[in-house]
Amino acid sequence: MRDLDQAKAIELLNTIMEFELAGVVRYTHYSLMVTGPNRLPIVQFFKAQATESLLHAQQAGEILTGLEGHPSQKIAPIEESYQHSVRDLLQESLAHERKALELYKDLLEVVENASIYLEEYARTMIGQEELHNIEIKKMLRDFS
Repeated sequence: MRDLDQAKAIELLNTIMEFELAGVVRYTHYSLMVTGPNRLPIVQFFKAQATESLLHAQQAGEILTGLEGHPSQKIAPIEESYQHSVRDLLQESLAHERKALELYKDLLEVVENASIYLEEYARTMIGQEELHNIEIKKMLRDFS
C-alpha cells in the first residue's frame, strides 16, 4: 500500500461533485425539452438520470468531507447547444457520461493501492458509468 494523496483525492472528488451536480441540471433540462411520440419513456429516463446524478454528487461530497475536504458550491459548466431532438439530447448525454467515466478513472489512478474503500468506490462508479454509456449507445442505435 502507498500513502493516499489526500489533497488530490479531495480535488478530484470536488470536480466529480461539480460535474454530477451539472448532470442534475443537464438531465432536468433534457427531460423538459423532449417532444414526440416517445416522449414519456424518454422523459422518465432523463428524470432518473437527474436523480442518480444528485445521488452521485452527494456520495462524492460525503467522501470528500470524510477526508476533511470542503465541498464546492459550484457546478461544472454546461453548454447549451439549443439542439433538442431526442438524438441530439442522447448524443450530448453520451458525451457527458464519457466525461464522468474519465473523472472516475482519474480518481481510481489517485486512490489505487492507497485506499481499498476509495478504490472500490471508484471502481463501482466506473462500472455504473460504463453501463450508462452502453445504455445510451443502445438508445442511439435506432437513430443511426
